[in-house]
Amino acid sequence: MQNNARLGIMLMIATTFVFAVQDGISTHLAGQYNVLMIVMIRYWFFAAFVITVATRQTGSIKAAAATKQPILQITRGLLLASEICILITGFVMLGLVESHAIFASYPLLIAALSGPVLGEQVGWRRWAAIAIGFVGVLVILQPGYGVFAPAAVIPVIGALMFALYGLLTRFAARKDKTATSFFWTGVAGAVLMTIIGARSWEPMLSHDWAWMAALCVTGAVGHWLLIKTYEVAEASSVQPFAYLQLVFASAIGVFVLGETIRPNVALGGAIVIGAGLFTLWRARQKA
Repeated sequence: MQNNARLGIMLMIATTFVFAVQDGISTHLAGQYNVLMIVMIRYWFFAAFVITVATRQTGSIKAAAATKQPILQITRGLLLASEICILITGFVMLGLVESHAIFASYPLLIAALSGPVLGEQVGWRRWAAIAIGFVGVLVILQPGYGVFAPAAVIPVIGALMFALYGLLTRFAARKDKTATSFFWTGVAGAVLMTIIGARSWEPMLSHDWAWMAALCVTGAVGHWLLIKTYEVAEASSVQPFAYLQLVFASAIGVFVLGETIRPNVALGGAIVIGAGLFTLWRARQKA
């Protein structure tokens, strides 16, 4: 693998922008149609994409699907599909800006859970950063909505689920290739969404089919860019720039969807990002 940090950073910035656009389109469509149907169609395209990529990397579908831990791989796929449904619901109910500000806490959750789940050691400095990050989440949640408001809890649940997905992915990587994990992510999710989303089918206006096509394309392009990012650069070099998705999503929320950024959201988001960047720096120092 080559190590071109500059190219990797550029690719990561492009990745976060494409994923932010995807979230904006998801918010628009989910505001008009059933979330399960939107995610189901998106997963059909995503499954075709991952099967193509994984098969090309391994030589055949059988080789791509070969795993020593099928239950773990299926659980990962189901968890990610469920998380996407929950997060998109949060976009609609809470807004793109505030949902992403809260969701940005998932790296802190990964750091906090890496000990009990993966047996990794988390020092007091990272625990302090995790605690500060969660203070940032509370700053976002308190004014106007309240900590226990249902809409505010949705992205918190999404962040927790995505953190568990990330930890299970790292655990799966101990025995399976990346292509295999990628294959099961798409296939398991597509099966789940077809089962639970088929009953939610409803007619879609012609211009919204164009948005649906854009959603599918941005999903595939975003994942392709992410794969290329980690092919050309080390994860520790590019991961801090993943936080730019919050910036791009906030811009789309404000300038396209007409949302506003409340002062507590800006302050809390800054605290969460600062704490997350510190945990990444400490992890790199230990490595």
